[in-house]
Amino acid sequence: MSWILLVLVYGLLKGAREIVKKKSLERSSVIEVLFFYTLFAFLLVVPDVKNAMCVDVTMLPWVAVKSFVIFVAWILSFKAIKKMPISLYGILDLSRVLFATILGIVVMKEETSPGQLTGLVLVAAGLLMLKKKKGEPEKVERRIVLFALLSCMLNAVSGLFDKILTKSITSAQLQFWYMLFLVLFYLLYLIFDRTKVDIKKSVKNYWIWILAIMFVIADRALFVANSMPESKITIMTLIKQSGCLVTILAGKFIYKEKTIGYKLLCAAVIVIGIVVAVL
Repeated sequence: MSWILLVLVYGLLKGAREIVKKKSLERSSVIEVLFFYTLFAFLLVVPDVKNAMCVDVTMLPWVAVKSFVIFVAWILSFKAIKKMPISLYGILDLSRVLFATILGIVVMKEETSPGQLTGLVLVAAGLLMLKKKKGEPEKVERRIVLFALLSCMLNAVSGLFDKILTKSITSAQLQFWYMLFLVLFYLLYLIFDRTKVDIKKSVKNYWIWILAIMFVIADRALFVANSMPESKITIMTLIKQSGCLVTILAGKFIYKEKTIGYKLLCAAVIVIGIVVAVL
């Protein structure tokens, strides 16, 4: 089905984006990357302004709420990915499967088959295996791990909003307003926090530009998939996690991280769980 392919594109780009995020944070601060990343991404969707103005204004407060959820989630995830090994972050990010499935069942009243329940058990097992491993994970502050997990929970909430909102507005309209609100939220953060920003250095940080382009393409694919009536939030969230393999391999070949073999084993258990749940 076409919505599955669109979500798969999103998942792979999402994994690649984690690499680009870490690269961009080597040259700029978290808030600098977040502000300019969202600003550049918004500029890419500005051509949709005429279509965006046709949206029902009663939907905008809900889009703003979704944007605020992501505003917080991204601050937490960027702080986490800056401090922890990218391969570890990629696996922790899979925990959003659990959060999203619970939301899909409780809020969207989606039916859960025995196969999906079995898949979720395997996902949880893979995450617990990672926790039991001695070595690298213990070197990461618990606060940073908590940031990553809270970010996953908030991203699952955002995914629920996507599914609900795209029943009333188009994917292009959602992306325009969502990005506009994000830019405003990060701008307000800069103003009230009085954060110093190196504009020249940030603009020259080409990783931020790459991040913005990848984000727009991935989100458009996801929003279109969400707008398709046959798509299911639980299945979509499982497929999204295909990007974890990208981050684990990046940890091995780009950042020369340790315990990659064990992390691949943990990821394999989780991926098997995803496959069982999807099939």
